[in-house]
Parts: sequence; C-alpha cells; structure tokens
Amino acid sequence: MAKYNRNSGKPWTSREVSQLKSLAHQNTPTRVIGLKLGRTPDAVYSRASEENISLDPTNRSPYNRRAK
Repeated sequence: MAKYNRNSGKPWTSREVSQLKSLAHQNTPTRVIGLKLGRTPDAVYSRASEENISLDPTNRSPYNRRAK
C-alpha cells in the first residue's frame, strides 16, 4: 500500500491547506504534493479545486507553441 493513504478519508486541516497552497505556488508536482501531505493525487486535485488553487505550472506556455 502506498504511503500517501495515511490521511485518506480524514478531513483537511487548515495547516494542510496552507501547505497545499505553498507547494502549488512552488510548482511542485501533484503526486509529490500528495506524498508530502499523505493524500492521494485525486484528493489533492479535489481540494485544490475547492480552494481555487491552480496546480498548473506557471512556466508553461498558454498556447501550445512550437519553434519552427
């Protein structure tokens, strides 16, 4: 069993939400955030959506541009 299930089913604390915001702001991958918080990646996506936290990398181009 994966380690990220240790908080599965438990309510999120305000400390975990602030950690989620901080990690998302640092462009941390979602799976890594899940491992650090003890949550599944789906739980991280769900909570980020509820809190209006963007998990998309800030350095990604908004228009799939290619150099020719």
